[in-house]
Amino acid sequence: MSKLRIVFMGTPDFAVAILDSLIANNYEVVGVITAPDKPAGRGRKLHESAVKVYAKEKGLTLLQPTNLKQEEFLNQLSDLKADLQIVVAFRMLPREVWQMPALGTFNLHASLLPQYRGAAPINWAIINGETETGVTTFFIDDKIDTGEILLQKKTTIDKDDTAGILHDKLMYLGADLVVETVKRIENKDIVPSKQQDNNALKEAYKIHKDTCEIDWSQPIKNIYDKIRGLSPYPTSWTTLYNGEDELFLKIYTASMEEAEHDLKTGSLFFNKSQIKVAVDGGFIALLEIQLPGKRKMATKDVLNGLKLKNEAYVG
Repeated sequence: MSKLRIVFMGTPDFAVAILDSLIANNYEVVGVITAPDKPAGRGRKLHESAVKVYAKEKGLTLLQPTNLKQEEFLNQLSDLKADLQIVVAFRMLPREVWQMPALGTFNLHASLLPQYRGAAPINWAIINGETETGVTTFFIDDKIDTGEILLQKKTTIDKDDTAGILHDKLMYLGADLVVETVKRIENKDIVPSKQQDNNALKEAYKIHKDTCEIDWSQPIKNIYDKIRGLSPYPTSWTTLYNGEDELFLKIYTASMEEAEHDLKTGSLFFNKSQIKVAVDGGFIALLEIQLPGKRKMATKDVLNGLKLKNEAYVG
């Protein structure tokens, strides 16, 4: 039997681990599609995607279309003669693309579909206090994350997991699931199942700056889950009011201390090495933070140069 010809589409580090797993399992990846280079950083130098860097290292055929409906790209894609296309953290595909291979096009999504369809499933699962999530492979259709499910794998979300920790858990779990999905498609040993919509579905909307602002009036666990669900990226933030100064404060890591107190919400308890925020149900201890124009630092190091006034608060 001739080898399955696979085209892989993806952009970030998450996708690299899946592509690497396919290569390690001796699958024939005949082409890699990734995003065009984009200017980044202060110098606005062109930045190559993580998938592009990997594909170049492995000598894989690489395409970087700006328009997925462009005739030139569609011809290039057709010339690769793929039997199967695999998509991981790329972008929405037009019908002309996902219908092209005989065996179809499947996507890996970092949730247990139909829950958490959308752009930020890892972040929202933690923000919403979930204790379980997983990865799903599904055939792509005309809508976002709604196609027929192929396979799923579950994992736990531990109480102190950040989005970064969960990202890596799901990345490796997803690599295994994609390989298993390809094997079963190849062996004609898989039966796709339709997604079942219901009123209890939670969405994974794209996260914006406003989404990341901390509402200190929320219960302590909600605040803690939001901080870890946005760490290390895109990062939660608040405004620190320190006398006449109003400072934009990013919060990377924190801990939760449940306790009774009669302090005003948002007021600070601090000494030379720590800052705690009084909230409903206890205190949020700020462990790693960043002030404007500074790098991320442990709070005790920030306090070496930041003189907090007794009436300082966040809100």
